[in-house]
Amino acid sequence: MGISQYLKEIGRGKQGARSLTREQAADLFGQILDGSVTDLEVGAFCIAMRVKGETPEEMCGFLDATHARLRRASSASGKPIVVLPSYNGARRLPVLTPLLAGLVARRGLPVLIHGTATESSRVFVRDVLQAMDLQASDAAPVIRDGQVAFVPTEVLSPGLKRLLDARRVIGLRNSAHSLVKLMNPCDGPAVIVSSYTHPEYAVSMGAVFELTGATALLLRGTEGEVVADARRLPQMDGFRDGRRVTLQEGRKGTLTDLPELPREVDPETTAAYIRDVLAGRKSVPDSMALQVEHILHLASA
Repeated sequence: MGISQYLKEIGRGKQGARSLTREQAADLFGQILDGSVTDLEVGAFCIAMRVKGETPEEMCGFLDATHARLRRASSASGKPIVVLPSYNGARRLPVLTPLLAGLVARRGLPVLIHGTATESSRVFVRDVLQAMDLQASDAAPVIRDGQVAFVPTEVLSPGLKRLLDARRVIGLRNSAHSLVKLMNPCDGPAVIVSSYTHPEYAVSMGAVFELTGATALLLRGTEGEVVADARRLPQMDGFRDGRRVTLQEGRKGTLTDLPELPREVDPETTAAYIRDVLAGRKSVPDSMALQVEHILHLASA
């Protein structure tokens, strides 16, 4: 079906819009990823879904279309790859996604970070990784045990990068910004580490993991990044082949024993802090240490 027919269904406002089936959503999103629609139609899709909101079934369809077109990373040993999406960047707190990656990798698992800058006013993971002399891959990599690889979104899917970039023109997030935190860009087993910023997303994202049979860790992250907030202990829910289990009960309020985080969020300061923690010169934040253990538990299961 042409995209205009889908837009008529989803573009009738919050009360009048109709939800698509999983198959219809996959067809629609596939057309967008393939570049067979105009910029105007992409903008109409973004606004329509922003007003309507995605159902879990629609998001599963978007993922089906994405997974069918992704360039996928693979594990050299066959061990599960730990997938860390990074799309929000630093606003007031440093981007510690590379620290989480390093903590997991030194326990022997392959780690994939994927992401891109989605606005101009924040520090993003690529900036910190460059300050740590870790360069981006220009192809979907084969990742060794204990290795951290960073793959920009455009390498995995140019069509997905185009949709993410629509935010710079429209000024609003769209379905792709949620999808990238749910997708599995690996050929083989993976543990997807995902985060939400608002409680309602915990419900919808959890439903998608259940419907897709994913193995994943879901928590409220740090300013949208998938790292457990070093100042708090968030609830962490695990999914084993889609079956939900609470791995960590959350604790309300701020922790009493706070780590010494860098006061600046620039790439060089953040990279120096991460090096100090990985070298043992500074302690691992408690919430991140627990997060690592839960990731390893999911990988072993």
